[in-house]
Amino acid sequence: VQLQASGGGLVQAGGSLRLSCAASGNIFSANVMGWYRQAPGNQRELVAYISSDNSTNYLDFVKGRFTISRDNAKNTVYLQMNSLKPEDTAVYYCNAVKIRSGGSVNALYVWGQGTQVTVSS
Repeated sequence: VQLQASGGGLVQAGGSLRLSCAASGNIFSANVMGWYRQAPGNQRELVAYISSDNSTNYLDFVKGRFTISRDNAKNTVYLQMNSLKPEDTAVYYCNAVKIRSGGSVNALYVWGQGTQVTVSS
């Protein structure tokens, strides 16, 4: 099982970053993939997810600013982050997710390496 995020860094408010997450083929191919983030002192929270047919869903606090995409040939999911805000500062992770019948979304695998995003004001 491999989930490795990369592409984070330090950026000024209003700037952009593009995150990548490489996943093992057995994780990626048939699964919905999601991006999460965890800020210091906070719980990990879902940011966005994308189905195998490329349908997407975003949490309200990133709508219009972040774009999730996937490359099935590369087993990689991306998160393009624009108009970054200091409150976007967090460690970002990806995982395969399960969307439950009640609408809740749960991560499926052990968390891999995240990538730090720091947005300065």
